[in-house]
Amino acid sequence: MRQKFQIFFLTLTLEEGVYWWKLEKEITMKINIIRSDKVYQELLELPLEKREGCFRAKILAPFATKYQTQHIPLKAKYPGGFDALFLLGFMNQLPGTLSEKDRPAIDALSSDQLWQNCQDTIKRSIGLFEQAGYDLEVEDYYFTILLGNPEKPMLQLNKGYSGDGGIPGYLMLSLLPNDYTLPRIQAALAHECNHNVRFQFIKWNQQTTLADWVVSEGLAESFAAELYGKELIGPWVTSTSPEQLEKIKPIISSQLQLTGMAEMAPYLYGDEIAEIQGQIPVGMPYAAGYAYGYHLIQAYLKKTGKNIIEATVTPTEEILEATKDFWK
Repeated sequence: MRQKFQIFFLTLTLEEGVYWWKLEKEITMKINIIRSDKVYQELLELPLEKREGCFRAKILAPFATKYQTQHIPLKAKYPGGFDALFLLGFMNQLPGTLSEKDRPAIDALSSDQLWQNCQDTIKRSIGLFEQAGYDLEVEDYYFTILLGNPEKPMLQLNKGYSGDGGIPGYLMLSLLPNDYTLPRIQAALAHECNHNVRFQFIKWNQQTTLADWVVSEGLAESFAAELYGKELIGPWVTSTSPEQLEKIKPIISSQLQLTGMAEMAPYLYGDEIAEIQGQIPVGMPYAAGYAYGYHLIQAYLKKTGKNIIEATVTPTEEILEATKDFWK
């Protein structure tokens, strides 16, 4: 489903008792919704040998540029090799493992209102930056929801939901639909939309540091909390107690200039996920870097008086300079 939005923003100004309307700008945003629920329903009717091809064509193909940007093959050269499908298997149901027992979960994803809410969240989240006058280089956005696998430890640690919005223009959620996760979809998607915007201004490269990463996660979760309420802050923040935060702060602070994905990830995700991904544990609890980043950004917003829109496009160095009381 592909929809195009044209939004005209007007500024209302009161001057000498008269309201003046000014047309600010026209915003064009194309949101491409890939209805995964329909694909999963189709997969259940297909023989096993045809499922993978169908999934790659209908779910993965629209995200080909995302995976290319990340240097992840869309399809491995040999069965079971490293590719996009291999990575999705860390949290999600794969075409070959899908069965009738997953039909209730697929049915839960089949709500038109759910997909409409997601579309509205993308429109709202990204539109706020355009409304504020920021020129975004991306106009086309692709979104889907992947069906989570309840047996996967990474999904269990994330309490049944997670997201991926690190490449501008591409948004994914991994979801095990239930009474806990469904009310949190929009907040999680707003988090990923914030990444989509920030990374259009702050480019990810080989010199990206742990500081950049924790700041980005803190901004994203602060943005989600601003839009949908602090009661919907994700477990990647709330799982860290105030006492734990005080213990991990000096450790993470000492590593803020660290680079390299494999080296940085354990400080962000924690030891349990690091071990699942084959990385070296560093003594961090689950999602330590997320909690660190969130509280750092909260300190930044409070100290500077900036709003979360301005903060999202602020360079890491400027944020760190204003938050020395937190991290030094």
